[in-house]
Amino acid sequence: MSYQVLARKWRPKIFREMVGQEHVLQALINALDHDRLHHAYLFTGTRGVGKTTIARILAKCLNCEVGVSSEPCGECGSCIEIAEGRSVDLLEVDAASRTKVEDTRELLENVQYAPTRSRYKIYLIDEVHMLSNSSFNALLKTLEEPPPHVKFLLATTDPQKLLPTVLSRCLQFNLKNMPPDQIVGHLRNVLEQEMVSFEEPALYLLGRAAAGSMRDALSLTDQAIAFGSGKLVEDDVRSMLGTVDLTFVYQLLEAVAAGDAAQTLAVVERMSEHAPDFEGSIDELISLAHRIAVAQLVPDGIDNSWGDAERVAALAQSITAEDAQFFYQIAVNGKRDMAYTPDPRSGFEMLLLRMLAFRPAAVIDANLAPDQLQPAPQTAPVAAGEGGQAVKKPSEQVAPPAVPAAEAPAPVPQAKPALQTRPDKSPAAALAREVATPSPPPVAAQSSVAVPTAPSAETKPANTIAAPAEFSDLNSANWPQILEQLGLLGMVYSIASNCELVTVDGHALRFMLDEANSSLFNDGHSNKIALALQNYYGRELSVSIDVGTPAGETPAMRAARATRERQQQAVNEIDSDERLQALMTRFDGALDRASIAPTDS
Repeated sequence: MSYQVLARKWRPKIFREMVGQEHVLQALINALDHDRLHHAYLFTGTRGVGKTTIARILAKCLNCEVGVSSEPCGECGSCIEIAEGRSVDLLEVDAASRTKVEDTRELLENVQYAPTRSRYKIYLIDEVHMLSNSSFNALLKTLEEPPPHVKFLLATTDPQKLLPTVLSRCLQFNLKNMPPDQIVGHLRNVLEQEMVSFEEPALYLLGRAAAGSMRDALSLTDQAIAFGSGKLVEDDVRSMLGTVDLTFVYQLLEAVAAGDAAQTLAVVERMSEHAPDFEGSIDELISLAHRIAVAQLVPDGIDNSWGDAERVAALAQSITAEDAQFFYQIAVNGKRDMAYTPDPRSGFEMLLLRMLAFRPAAVIDANLAPDQLQPAPQTAPVAAGEGGQAVKKPSEQVAPPAVPAAEAPAPVPQAKPALQTRPDKSPAAALAREVATPSPPPVAAQSSVAVPTAPSAETKPANTIAAPAEFSDLNSANWPQILEQLGLLGMVYSIASNCELVTVDGHALRFMLDEANSSLFNDGHSNKIALALQNYYGRELSVSIDVGTPAGETPAMRAARATRERQQQAVNEIDSDERLQALMTRFDGALDRASIAPTDS
């Protein structure tokens, strides 16, 4: 007996053998069992999801000699003829090869005649969207009011091409793509009954490659059995499909998360020995980053369609949520840029190097001066804080060692930074500038990825501004200068700069926040300002912030006033320039004051 391919041998013969499509089967079974039959059914969906199979089973149910029910006997003459494709009352038509109106008219000439031996004359028209508009028009009247002994079963992969007048005359059922887990379960059952040895990961490769089509999955399984000499081995199936070994993808993400550029490029080198599809590798990287992000937020929601849920869970614990989102975004943008790279490998390597170079990871301690920042190890996950920077949790921050008053250096007035200084163009500084407010404090311009080191009297740099010898020195007059020493960033700095120090009562500080800048204020900002002041003075403090109208001048108001004064000074200097005045007089020119800006702005 000649060999029969798995897709035909294992085609379901009754509804109970169908895999998936429960939403369609339930409606059909209830309609058959309760004798609520429509005269026209339309089945839509992509290739290989069961449209024609369901139509043939429905034809068996309608013409079974035992009676109309959802369970055809499969043994009567009508059931056997339909199963073998030789029933004279089931007319299967391939609309792709019979698109002309003459073909449709010829088909409908015999509609009025009763079936030869079955209960119904059934027209099964596959790929019905291929019919011409004239053919549809010829079919409309019969499709709307057919004789009682006629049923129409239509199938299509492209329902958008059907006329609304056709859709309105049919009961439409949309068949879904099957998930990989469902396909793998069916393949496992088929291979066990076929007595073919297999490896579980090989089935997941086939299930994913099928892209929701059971017929494609069975056809690929046939091909894999032939490729592997009668057995399914993961390496053979991966080689046959040309897919990337997910082990490389795991290793790449682990190396990038560890900040190890040499190891990352070494993994790419090993990948290139297997002639991989680098664009497909990006898809795998995107998919893995997505699954890690899901596992971090919903641990029970890990997609196991790859059969690697445990490894994904382990990666989710070792990578921060911020890094998972960052890797995903870089990979998505990198895939878009692959069309412009000289070769796929260089584009893939550049994508990974971007992940390493632009990964936002910094630990900022409010006690530290810029010169005390040191490189941070990339392997330690950090928690994201305000302004896109990562900060230590309050419980993890180390208070600075106490310095006796006699040994503490006298306060040094803060030197005004050079206003013509070239901006820091490092990745971390660029990220800080992007998320910070328009007037960030000087410390926000630092660009090192750093961890705090405990300051000491022996190692403190000479240019570091020390805390006041007495806490009582803090008042509303010097609050703007103290604010610049706290190292606050982003929204927290913006809130603090719009606060006026109202009272200092023991260890309790009360501020008044300008109501015009309070829309984003919350209690978390108060806690962070209090923590920064505690670290600065080395003592326990409490901070309360009221929203209202400051009676005096906030640091933001002072900065705005200073800006206006510098602007006015620049305009006055330009106006008083004798040479400029002479030029304007000679050439009858006018001064564009809006274009004047101080050189330190």
